[in-house]
Amino acid sequence: MRSAGSLALTLLLALACSVSSMEVYTSKEVQAVNGTDVRLKCTFSSTTSLGDDVTVSWTFRPLAGGSEESVFYYHREPFPPTEGRFLGRAVWDGNTKRSDGSIIIRNIQQSYNGTYLCQVKNPPDVHGEMGEIILKVVDKVKFSEIMLLLLVIGVGSIAIIILVLAVVMFRYYRKQKTHSTAMSVMECREKLTEKPLNLTEVNA
Repeated sequence: MRSAGSLALTLLLALACSVSSMEVYTSKEVQAVNGTDVRLKCTFSSTTSLGDDVTVSWTFRPLAGGSEESVFYYHREPFPPTEGRFLGRAVWDGNTKRSDGSIIIRNIQQSYNGTYLCQVKNPPDVHGEMGEIILKVVDKVKFSEIMLLLLVIGVGSIAIIILVLAVVMFRYYRKQKTHSTAMSVMECREKLTEKPLNLTEVNA
């Protein structure tokens, strides 16, 4: 009897945890250009009405490995990091009243490659998986490469335009020449078919 009662209690506790668990939604992967700003979106849903006790915790797991690092914390007001690589870089961009716990990372660097974890709690909804975002930082396209690309596109476009104009002009002159030749032939035929002039009548 005791074992059955313990089992029933365990099932009830598990059911209660599953019902009151938080649901966190994030983008699976985000790509950002080195030196730019990127918004890490984190939204959530809760079975309990959202109040002032909502907390949002952002942590960072480096791609190269190592211990996790705090990125940002929110509880009634933003608490940006006071040390570390995200000092002066992590900015609050969410609204817990609207189920949004997003942040912005300014001036992204290569060292920011890794996994960003978003954990949201809304007591008594404190259970649930954290949202994960894999951030991939890519280098800027060099100015010379952009200029080369634009140059290739520009030269190609000009070449196509010149080719089209050449074809159009060739067809136009060919048509004009054919028309002129046809008119000359018709004029010659008309002259040949004209009646010869009566010399007697002229002398008279």
